[in-house]
Amino acid sequence: MTFEEYVSSRGPALIRLARLLTGDEHRAEDLVQDVLARAYVHWRRIARADRPDVYVRRMLVNANSSWWRRRSNRELATADFAERPQRGDLSGETADRDAMWRLIRALPDRQRAVLVLRYYEDLDDATIAQILGCSPVTVRTHAMRALTNLRERCGVPTTNGSRP
Repeated sequence: MTFEEYVSSRGPALIRLARLLTGDEHRAEDLVQDVLARAYVHWRRIARADRPDVYVRRMLVNANSSWWRRRSNRELATADFAERPQRGDLSGETADRDAMWRLIRALPDRQRAVLVLRYYEDLDDATIAQILGCSPVTVRTHAMRALTNLRERCGVPTTNGSRP
């Protein structure tokens, strides 16, 4: 597969993954562009790998983490310049989805990456482990901690296996 074929077939999925990781459409496009520029230079080696998509996704996750590590990138641009819409202007489902995304974006990078790769990219633990460079057990641990964190913040009681 040539680089151009890969980008035309997988580009939209990479942008979707980046958007879910970053929470910002414009930053996601920049992130994918940076990753694809780096991948282009090494494309022959990447294409020879068993699963080039796993390699490029891993580059994307790592690039997102690296971006946040840089001190100059702590400031987030926002599109909210005017008054915010009133709660009645939004449907209940949209408001709930927005609230959940705010909670997901507050998770640590690895936990957020695991949830995005598992529930939005529909990948199995072994593939996620390859992308993140860890073991499948670590993937399950991150998922468990992320879901526990989300349940606590949403006020959903957690079950710990014991009965009162």
